Amino acid sequence: MSNVPASMVECFSSIQGEGVLVGLRQAFVRFSGCNLNCSFCDTPGMSQAPKDCLLELTPGRRDFLKVGNPMSGERVVALIESWAEGWPGIHHSVSVTGGEPLLHGAHLLELLPKLRRFLPIHLETNGTLHQALAPLIPHLDYIGMDIKLPSSSGCSDLWDEHRAFLQLAAQRSVYVKVVVDQSTEDWEIERSCQMIAEIDPAIPLILQPMTLPDGTIAVSPLRALEFQELAGRLKEVRVIPQTHKFMGQL
Repeated sequence: MSNVPASMVECFSSIQGEGVLVGLRQAFVRFSGCNLNCSFCDTPGMSQAPKDCLLELTPGRRDFLKVGNPMSGERVVALIESWAEGWPGIHHSVSVTGGEPLLHGAHLLELLPKLRRFLPIHLETNGTLHQALAPLIPHLDYIGMDIKLPSSSGCSDLWDEHRAFLQLAAQRSVYVKVVVDQSTEDWEIERSCQMIAEIDPAIPLILQPMTLPDGTIAVSPLRALEFQELAGRLKEVRVIPQTHKFMGQL
């Protein structure tokens, strides 16, 4: 199984700091590479595959072992299996993240069913590669997808890609995350909410205030409340910053 190698950054255990699963312990499997170049990216250098992948041997203890890329699926599955057997019950799910993990669709198609024997699968994605998502839907439990606003991300003209992606992702437990800052415009929030509402108004929306490198939040308290008010057509709208950064978690 998992004969298709992939370039990976790290596998580690930590607390989820974003989205509807915030605060839960997860096993993180991070892939390299991204098809976008967002101005607020907190994992820079994703355009080039790292020479080594860091594997945390003991969950949460930061005892990393360097293993050369590309990484075999067997090695990742063996690590997650060892955590599930040695520390049963501590992890809620496996977070498959990046970069953009859907760039490694062939690898994921083999890897995810094996990982799902031990834990549910949570996909974190920029929400643009719906064709890569389609064959993986049966192997996913949670999907956290971004809508990249032009103002805060620097990416433009992704609305059609996001719509196609969300229509497909709605087959699973999905939530949408939007990073906002002081430059975010009302129409961007309104357009995002219209898209979500037309697919399913019960899909949760997470408004994530941008965290600056010095740890401060790049949106005023009043503006955050105004953004939430603009999203009133949706049934569940939460404002959640990147809590893992406050806690010193990876």
